[in-house]
Amino acid sequence: MLNVRISRSTGAVCGGLLVILGLWGGLAPLVGPYFGLAFGSNQTWHITTQRLWLSFLPGAAVIVGGLLLLRAGHRVSGTVAAWIAMAGGAWFAVGPAVSRLWDHGATPIGGPLYGTTRQVLELTAAFYGLGVVIVGVAAFALGRVVTRPAVEPSPAAPATVAEPATVVQDAPPTPAPRPEFVPESDTAVHDEQAEPEPVAAGAQPRED
Repeated sequence: MLNVRISRSTGAVCGGLLVILGLWGGLAPLVGPYFGLAFGSNQTWHITTQRLWLSFLPGAAVIVGGLLLLRAGHRVSGTVAAWIAMAGGAWFAVGPAVSRLWDHGATPIGGPLYGTTRQVLELTAAFYGLGVVIVGVAAFALGRVVTRPAVEPSPAAPATVAEPATVVQDAPPTPAPRPEFVPESDTAVHDEQAEPEPVAAGAQPRED
């Protein structure tokens, strides 16, 4: 079976960077006026249909791709995450031009405000340049996911073979020691035999 496991740190840096870029791309039309970047109107937190299609949706795609890259532990999941982020970045770059198919206005995203230098910065930071950077980061992450060496699975611990239980046979009972016959003391027998015979009154003791 083909091993497709990779280290989770492979796409961690690129994934985190993509999340930040996606957040900026999705929120730029809403918070841009705080930094002097505005399209059509300098009103903050102003939501329109064009901003939904050209900023919010591609920003969400880039964020999802970045989050998936942060947790990618297989080549397949890492590849899918990188392509999702890459698609969101490409839409940032070409979305304003493609939107002319359904919006016949001169500036579907709203005309950039202020002077020409500020307008170039606004278009680059919110759409064209942002999309190029996202595509580049996602492509780099895709290359790392594809070329990084696979992680070898840890070897399974060998199964422990149970040793046959040793049957301990009960030892035969030890016979109780038989009491030894102790003969009566020879001294006692001799004493019994040495008892003097009674002597009749008036009789002379016999001398041996």
